[in-house]
Amino acid sequence: MITPPPSPMFNDNKLKLGIFSANCSSGMAVTKVSERWDNSWANNIDLVRQCDDAGLEFMLPIARWIGYGGETDFHGNVLETITWAAGLAAHSKRIQVFATVHTAFNHPIVTAKQLATLDQLSNGRLGLNVVAGWNKPEYDAFGVDLPSNHSDRYAMAQEWFDYVQKLWREDKPFDWQGNFYKGKGVYSLPHPAQSSVPVLNAAASEEGRAFAMRNADFLFTPVFDFDQASETVDDINIRAKAVGRNVNVLTFSTVVCRSTQAEAEEYLDYYANQHADWEAVDNLMTLQGLHAQSFTKEALAAFRDRFAAGHGGFPLVGTPDHIADQLEKMSATGVAGTTLAFVDYAREFPYFRQEVLPRLEARGLRAPA
Repeated sequence: MITPPPSPMFNDNKLKLGIFSANCSSGMAVTKVSERWDNSWANNIDLVRQCDDAGLEFMLPIARWIGYGGETDFHGNVLETITWAAGLAAHSKRIQVFATVHTAFNHPIVTAKQLATLDQLSNGRLGLNVVAGWNKPEYDAFGVDLPSNHSDRYAMAQEWFDYVQKLWREDKPFDWQGNFYKGKGVYSLPHPAQSSVPVLNAAASEEGRAFAMRNADFLFTPVFDFDQASETVDDINIRAKAVGRNVNVLTFSTVVCRSTQAEAEEYLDYYANQHADWEAVDNLMTLQGLHAQSFTKEALAAFRDRFAAGHGGFPLVGTPDHIADQLEKMSATGVAGTTLAFVDYAREFPYFRQEVLPRLEARGLRAPA
């Protein structure tokens, strides 16, 4: 077997960058503007090639099965994440491609085989984003009951994760007798090409963060301001150290990069205020508040505009210098990196690459591609 190159997720760049939700209709912007992201396969190929060439570390999809309604049915059109990741791997050379997997809807034996196959064909560029599941309409669609106890979701997710990890390690058949899964004479070959597949988990609740500390390399969590970011990083460092692990913090950001601050702010108002899909915004926020526990109640109340702009992402709105300043401050809090989302990813990323990436390189946050 050919040894895969080191994972981009563990490179020396102080600030890692990725793309979030390009597999979903409208991306992260809950807007009705005509230029909102078209998640066609052709557009995704265009985008991954741009990002791969620019040296970005990763592509991260959202696994979604039911949209959020409104005039646009936000996230009603979604490319399935494992097949999406396999296709993007075939059209790129270096970038890490994550598959997002709901533990409630994907059997561990099937998923272990799918992801190991994907890691083999990408020469060790698979990343795994584990989601315990929270969206009740999706549970309804699958005919599965959403556990009323948040802890039960993570108990199932932990068993799912342990089962997959064992399938990736064991060469000989074994029996599995758990609370949620049972199997006899089970094995899964081939194993992933990587000795350890990078694992990402989004969590804000106590149960979620405990799960991430046990299993993930990266905790994916919202950043509201720099003080809160520093507090989050400190908290995660303490929690990870307590269980003898190293877990880095990643967040997600909304980007509106223009030559002047006024132009950027005007465009933000245009798509995320004047033409927001407010019905879809409110549906999204309601479901997040009821079941996800990714945001506190206070954050949900304060950031309705951020949900319209980019699903609650940190706003990077302004000139290249301003955005570079903001990213430098974010990095100074200890946050290891952020995803990026644009209204139209493929059309707006070239300006970000041309203007912002060199500024980040000059500040020592990233090495040239």
